[in-house]
Amino acid sequence: MQSRRKLRFRLVLSFALFGFGLSVLFAVASLYVRAKVEDQLVVSSLQQDADSYAQQMHESPGQPFYSKLMTGWGWSDRTIYKAPLAWQNLSSGVHDVYETDADGHLRHYKLAVSRRFGLIAFVRYDVSRDDLGKRQLFTALITVVLLLSMLSLAIGLWLSRKVLKPVTQLAQRIRDFRKAGKAEPLAQHFADDEVGELAHVLDEYAARLTAMVERDREFNSDVSHELRTPLAVISSTTELLQDSPDLTDKLRERLKRIERASRQATELIEALLLLSRAERRGPTRGETTEVAKVAADVIESQRPQVRGKPLEIELAALEPVSVNAPASVLSVALTNLIGNAIKYTLEGTVRVEVGGGRIEVIDTGPGIKPEDAERLFQRGVRGEGAGGSGAGLGLAIVRRLCELYGWDVSMRPRTDANGAIASIVFG
Repeated sequence: MQSRRKLRFRLVLSFALFGFGLSVLFAVASLYVRAKVEDQLVVSSLQQDADSYAQQMHESPGQPFYSKLMTGWGWSDRTIYKAPLAWQNLSSGVHDVYETDADGHLRHYKLAVSRRFGLIAFVRYDVSRDDLGKRQLFTALITVVLLLSMLSLAIGLWLSRKVLKPVTQLAQRIRDFRKAGKAEPLAQHFADDEVGELAHVLDEYAARLTAMVERDREFNSDVSHELRTPLAVISSTTELLQDSPDLTDKLRERLKRIERASRQATELIEALLLLSRAERRGPTRGETTEVAKVAADVIESQRPQVRGKPLEIELAALEPVSVNAPASVLSVALTNLIGNAIKYTLEGTVRVEVGGGRIEVIDTGPGIKPEDAERLFQRGVRGEGAGGSGAGLGLAIVRRLCELYGWDVSMRPRTDANGAIASIVFG
């Protein structure tokens, strides 16, 4: 979230960068044009004066050269040794030279040289003042760039506040609705523009979402009533039948299986309703649920799966562990984990250990691949191996229940032998 820039910040930054870039471009163009024009004028003037002075020395020797801006000298090929040493070998054209004046200051000159008629004419122009003008212009342009950039930033801030004000108001109204727990129409509070269109779309989405939530609430209520009632009838009927004195042991065992299945179905319905409502509910009257007791009940309910297998189920309660959750929720989670261990283990043991704030189901089955450990909790993914039938929903339900209560469920292969370890760490 922190890496994503706010829309207002992007607008302000874009406007400021645009103003800064435009100002810099203007400043660079101004400097370039001034330097180009000035250089052309100075070079052209100097060269013309140098050529004119050479022509004057040829036609009227001894006549002095006059210029308000420039100073000229002339020598012949024989007297060129009188010229400054740095000038003597310069070719015709305009050169940049740097010399120290009488006050000891370094000055910049443009020196035009013309070699004609056996004569060498020099015309020097002091450009130090022009350099100062360039520096002053550069300073002025930098100031203008900064001022324009600040102005662009200020305008960007003002425009962003102006443009995004309706969006901010829309977000604030949505936050108010969330606090109040009731959505009201949004479009009527905004103009008929893009933000108004967005508010209208949000109104339509809220209406559809409200209708869907209402249908889901009604469905949950219907399921809770229509499924629990027949299950309660089945449970009470099996209890009454078990009290009959003329029941055979085989029939009594079947009635117990029916009673356990009815109880598991009731617990599963309660857990699924909690998931559908995203409702985290603790035990009644602030009681806690003993993990070892629920695990023992689940093991007993799963023993019919062990018939015909050389398989033993062990429960090791190393230390007491209690959770603030209904027994039905924990029972559904453990039924899936322990039931899977029994289903996939053809022989050996399934050991359930309780302690250290966790419960672990350790089996001696075919095991799992490390890369498949997390994938098994995805909806519709089934395990490989013996008894791999089913819709692949059990572990997905376990993961959702654990996330609802802040528990950490995981599976991993055993390192000491074949098999897998499923564990729930209670937060």
